[in-house]
This record gives sequence, structure tokens and C-alpha cells, in this order.
Amino acid sequence: MILTVTLNTALDITYRVRSLRPGTAHRVTDVVERPGGKGVNVARVLAALGHEVTVTGFAGGGTGRAVRDGLTAVPGITDALVPIGGPTRRTVTVVDDVPGGATLLNEPGPAVTPAEWSAFQEAYEDLLRPAAAVALCGSLPPGVPVGAYAGLVRTARAANVPVLLDTGGEPLRRGIAARPDIVKPNADELAELTGSHEPLRATQDARRRGARAVVSSLGADGLLALTPEGLWHAAPPTPLPGNPTGAGDSAVAGLVSALVERLPWPDRLTRATALSAATVRCRTAGEFDRCVYEDLLPRVTVTPDATAA
Repeated sequence: MILTVTLNTALDITYRVRSLRPGTAHRVTDVVERPGGKGVNVARVLAALGHEVTVTGFAGGGTGRAVRDGLTAVPGITDALVPIGGPTRRTVTVVDDVPGGATLLNEPGPAVTPAEWSAFQEAYEDLLRPAAAVALCGSLPPGVPVGAYAGLVRTARAANVPVLLDTGGEPLRRGIAARPDIVKPNADELAELTGSHEPLRATQDARRRGARAVVSSLGADGLLALTPEGLWHAAPPTPLPGNPTGAGDSAVAGLVSALVERLPWPDRLTRATALSAATVRCRTAGEFDRCVYEDLLPRVTVTPDATAA
């Protein structure tokens, strides 16, 4: 079983419009509502790959009930969300067909009380026992300590469970010092962490801060990975147009699934890159186009440079 943690779960609402123009009225051509938050998106992709996944985090109010109801409809996913008093947040994504792209509106999330945070930590320790790996994903809701991920990383390490961390800002800065097995920042998160906008230099700096491996998302340019075994750059054969929302979450699913399957790093990066690109072809996060994914797998290029490790 793979455990995903989404402390700031969401009810994701995706609107599709022909062309998004600020300050004007729009006719929505399609609406999708589903459970969301980064770790939930990761879990959906993992389940589609055939892995058994347990989802934990917080859920509350009517939106929390909608999230839990939505999770029950996904084969392979077990709901272990911890109930709280505040309502789960909503996130709204507006996808425009012309010229293409997505606009995201993210609510901050409910305030979590100290008692609710303590209840989660107890549940997390229990859920780690049968876990083959854990992915800690996304932002922190109000009330959760900024060092929360650092503590969750240490708890996983004490339980001998490999841990991947995917977050940003101060939670990433503190969490990486707890020595997770993998961190997966995007280019902006990496630059904020290290102060460098040069991908290789920033990735090297991030790894020196404590992570065993750093996998940086470079958008359409693929992934840059610095690990104890060396440096790799993985890229799809050509950039794919579409909705980039959730592409990073699919990359996380590729990395953690390949970790559990004990695949070598080049194969991990190939899977993560192909899944990320195949997600761009879908309308909503947590999905990937399987035909595109299978077509890309043999065509992703992984270039090694062991001298840079």
C-alpha cells in the first residue's frame, strides 16, 4: 500500500470556457467536480497504475463530504481522511480553449485546531505501519505548524518508510532538512528555496540541504534529477499542448510507484516524465491519457551525467 498525505484537501471544480477574458461574462461549456488536493491527485494516478492507495489528510463540512463521496467511487483508493470542524476548501480551475491554458483560484483551507492536528498525527503513525512508501503533498491549511512536514518526514523515517515530499515555501525549507528520500519541487519552488534560477545549481543546493534525491520539474522541458547515483535529465520527445494542471502530481505518482517497484532511476524518470506529459492532454488533474502515456514511454529521453552528483 502507498500512503498519500493531503493536509489541505480540496473539492476541485473545473470550468471550461472558449476564451477567458477578465472583466467579462463567460458561458461555461463544461463543469467537472471531484476530490482534489495534490496528494489526492497523486493517489488517483497511482490507482490507475494498479497500486493500492490510502488517502489521508483532513476533511470537513459539506465540501469534505463531497470529497469523501468522490473517493469511494475510485477503485483502489481507501479513504482515511481525518474529520475536522471547518469546511474543506474549494479550488476553481478555468480552462480556456482559445488560446489555451488554465487559471487557478485556490482557497486557503479551513483552520485546523491543535486537537485535530494531534488526532491526525496519531492516525498517520498507524497508517505508516502497512505502507510501502508515503508521499507528503501540497500546502498547509491554517493552524497546522509550518514545520509539520519536517515532523511527518521524521516519523516516516523512524518507521523505515521511504518518503517523498512535494511542497513549497517554508514548509519545504524545513521539511527538506528532515532528510526525505525524494523532494520534487517545481522551478519556482526551487528558486524560492535556493535563490538560484539556474536549474542545476539550484538542484545541487537543494540536495545539500538534506534530501537524498531532488527531482526538479522543468515544465515542458521535463525533469532534472540529482541522486546519489548521478544526475539525469528526462524529457519528452516534443512538448504537448493542453492543460498543465496536475502534471507535477502525476510526476510524483510516477516517482513513488517506481520507488515501490524498485526500478532504477532512469526508469523512474521515464515513467514520471511520460505520466506528466500525458496528464497535460487531460481536462482535469489526477488523470492521464493512457494512450499518450504508453506512446511516450519508449520515446522519453533520459540523459545521464554522473560527474555532477
